[in-house]
Amino acid sequence: MSGVPEVTDADFAEEVLGAGLPVLVEFTADWCPPCRQMAPVLRELAAAEEGRLKVVQLNVDHNPATTSAYKVLSMPTFVVFRDGEPLRSMVGARPGRRLREELADVL
Repeated sequence: MSGVPEVTDADFAEEVLGAGLPVLVEFTADWCPPCRQMAPVLRELAAAEEGRLKVVQLNVDHNPATTSAYKVLSMPTFVVFRDGEPLRSMVGARPGRRLREELADVL
């Protein structure tokens, strides 16, 4: 979708819950314009925080089990996971600076 790795229902547990770093998951959809607006922000964040934060996307249309498990209703929804547990959920597109501020205590 945006150059950010995509995870699926099949590999979510391994890639997100089992990750050694905090993980920011964007629950996204192809039909979601605000999700597309977030693509460059997420690419930049992933590059800037490499080694400290893992950034991935999950397509809600193709991965209903994970979407339902975390009660995601709006796109984009961002969920931060650490040690296999969701720490924070944020709904809606936001500027990169605001996203970084919201992640400051996680990093």
